[in-house]
Amino acid sequence: MPAHLVRSGGVRAGSALRDGVDRLLPVHGELRSLLPEGGLRRGATVSVAAATGGMSLLFALLGAASSGGEWCAMAGVPEVGVLSAAEYGVVPERFALVPYPGPEWWTVVAALLDGFGLVVARPAGPVSPVLARRLAARTRQRGAVLLVHGDWPGADVAMRCSDPVWEGLDAGRGRLRRRALTIEATGRGAAARPRSTRVLLPSGRTGPGSVAPLPAAAPEVTVPEGFGAADEAVG
Repeated sequence: MPAHLVRSGGVRAGSALRDGVDRLLPVHGELRSLLPEGGLRRGATVSVAAATGGMSLLFALLGAASSGGEWCAMAGVPEVGVLSAAEYGVVPERFALVPYPGPEWWTVVAALLDGFGLVVARPAGPVSPVLARRLAARTRQRGAVLLVHGDWPGADVAMRCSDPVWEGLDAGRGRLRRRALTIEATGRGAAARPRSTRVLLPSGRTGPGSVAPLPAAAPEVTVPEGFGAADEAVG
């Protein structure tokens, strides 16, 4: 599939990604402080913990680059909510999905890295350090960004969401609209210094305003433990 898209002109080959293209892919403004260079560096591997808020954070990381014309792909996430992704700025027409890559999921991810600027992958099981190094090398070679939903040995940046607080339930009734989350990031090299920020995901707007800083007086509604599992199914 990626080779066909490259021939058709729908996406660029890895060499085109490396030559004459900015080294950093943009992210929404409130996420820049979490990344040592203020954006997603081409060739980097970023892991996002598969916990409450993880899928929303992945969409937020894709949004700005996708809105700017970058092609994105996601493998191994059959329950992905495309409408939820679009709320963060991900353009459906440039968002390829491979819901069931099969037991040899890494071969599919490696092929996607040949033609897409950002590739999200959910490993089918534990990832060995050897396999992680091979896919990281492929990511660097192709000038792409690999975003992993789950643990990843040796990730350049590792992110995790915590302390979710929902808005929208007034006096016990209403509709859950958005949530405040603390996002923590650490990693290797320039990303070794721990960073954190608290944001609203989504902010109630689409596009650049889909991620917002937490207002000082934001109403807080505590949701019982375990509630977020259903939300993750739709992003």
